[in-house]
Amino acid sequence: MHVDGNGDGHRGGSGASPTGVDQEFLALERELTVFLRRARANQGEMAREVHPDLESAAYGLLVRLDECGAQRATELAAYIGVGKATMSRQLRALEELGLVAREPDPADGRAWLVHLTDEGRTRVQRVREARRARYVSKLAHWDHREVAELARLLHQLNTGMEK
Repeated sequence: MHVDGNGDGHRGGSGASPTGVDQEFLALERELTVFLRRARANQGEMAREVHPDLESAAYGLLVRLDECGAQRATELAAYIGVGKATMSRQLRALEELGLVAREPDPADGRAWLVHLTDEGRTRVQRVREARRARYVSKLAHWDHREVAELARLLHQLNTGMEK
């Protein structure tokens, strides 16, 4: 039995005993629940490391801009899965913190591209490097092939969830 960070065991519930594939998917759901809860907590910590006033949800925007370069707000909203109003509010807050800036889209003068400022890029990359160092430390006892396999499987899961 796996115990999550709250000390709760994963057995119990309705008393039903799923078998076969059902048991595998139940185990997957349990582990993803723990993983996602920890990821949300870590995202908040990383956001505060970028800037003390940065909202947790905005950290993902900064990472996306770091990885992909300038993008339209509509592209960012679609990627993150939020509406136009929410994206506008988050980008305005990031601009006020000096982490992103907007510029006219050369391909369409009516649209704007959002990009990291030099300060934003420096802060995001510093936090991402520290996070990777933590992964290396926490998974030092893993074989590198296992780490590669985990990354491959997570990529496969993420790709499948986009469909």
